[in-house]
Order: sequence, then structure tokens, then C-alpha cells
Amino acid sequence: MNKVEAINWATFKEKLLQHPGLDLQFQYAEDKLVDAAYHITEIKQAPITSVDCGGVLNTWTEIIIQLWVPEGEQQERSMKVKKALSIVDIVEKMLPLDPNGTVKIEFGNSEFDTRQMFPGDMIVTGGSLIIDLRPDAVQCKAIGRGGSCGTNEKGEECCASESAKPKVELKNLAIKAEACCTPGAGCC
Repeated sequence: MNKVEAINWATFKEKLLQHPGLDLQFQYAEDKLVDAAYHITEIKQAPITSVDCGGVLNTWTEIIIQLWVPEGEQQERSMKVKKALSIVDIVEKMLPLDPNGTVKIEFGNSEFDTRQMFPGDMIVTGGSLIIDLRPDAVQCKAIGRGGSCGTNEKGEECCASESAKPKVELKNLAIKAEACCTPGAGCC
């Protein structure tokens, strides 16, 4: 799977500011748009702190825009970009959003499990700004920066390929061999 290039909050917001009069639509799968009756229910700012398998501390911030489609609500057109920006203004008055924060869009419906996706292409077409949503991919930060995935006390890498991993021999540590249970011995 190709890794999607993440977009930061400042870039995402700037793109919205360029098109206030357009309808704002989100494409969550090929030829599938979020229903026009969607609401932006909240904008979350999530500071993330993690330690990866290579033993490196990582920090970043995610700005998550949550979309919700109310059941049974009908609407012909999606909200205008201007309306979305008014919601952003309300949020930013109470919670200054990190301009370098990575943007994710959270959405799900009865046909599509709820998940957080990256905004991919932002396409202007036919009176709409369509934000094409792309899935994130699991990654190994240690390998991504050219390092190893950490080592155990013997210096063996935890994410080495199977052929590179040493075979481990299991040994019975019982003091007396005859005290050990064997199949059919009736000791269990």
C-alpha cells in the first residue's frame, strides 16, 4: 500500500479559505461520497506521545475532523466550505489548533466502518471542493529512519526477518527427569 502524504492543518485550512463558496464533499471510497446531510460534529486536537520499537520517543499532533450523518435526514447539497470554516472559527476561539498538526477526517456509516483517514487530493469540480480520503498505513518508524527495530539483551533485532532470527531451543529445567510428567503417566 502506498503511504499517503499527510497534510498539516495550516495547509488544509488555507485550501478551504481559497474556496468558501463551493460545496464541501468528502469521498470515502471510490465513487462514494459522504451523504450531503453530514454534520461536522467536532474537531479534536490530539497530542500523541509514543515510544517506537527502536526505543525512540516520538511526538506529534493530530487535528481530527469528525463527520456524522444523521439517520433519516435528507439534504440535496452538502454544506458550503464557508459553513465549515465558521465551525473552524468557533473551535479556534476556544482551542488554538496546531498549524503543523496532521489532519485526519473521521467518518463511518452502515456500509463503512468508522475510521480516521487522511485528506488526499482536494479537487475543485462542478461547484464542489471534493476531499478524497485515503487510509493510513501501519508503519515501523525505526525502519523508516534507517535504523533497527530495537534489540534484545543478546543484540538480536526484534523485527529481523524469520531467516535472520536465531532458532531457540527449549530445555526442560526440571531437577529430576523422572519427576516430569509424560503423556500417559497419569500425573496430570
